[in-house]
Amino acid sequence: MSYDVNDGDLVLCVNASPNHVTGEPVPLVEGETYRIWGVWEFMCPCGRSDALIDVGVGFAWCQSRFRLLPKPKLRKKVERKANAPKELEPVDRSG
Repeated sequence: MSYDVNDGDLVLCVNASPNHVTGEPVPLVEGETYRIWGVWEFMCPCGRSDALIDVGVGFAWCQSRFRLLPKPKLRKKVERKANAPKELEPVDRSG
């Protein structure tokens, strides 16, 4: 797995299985979104990725546990005009 991730990118956890090496449970939650704090260009001992990712939980995790989410698109700013109240004609109630 090799895709470019940078600090601040959003990633989705897709694999919260136990640690590759020790078999201990991990504090990650599958389906949760995390923001990347740092990327280290080191091979993971599992051999599945070429980077370790710090998401602020624990130390650093194998890149294969995450999928990069698309960057949010900028919304076009809409200018709204303040509507003035309409002039109403008085109703003649004499009948």
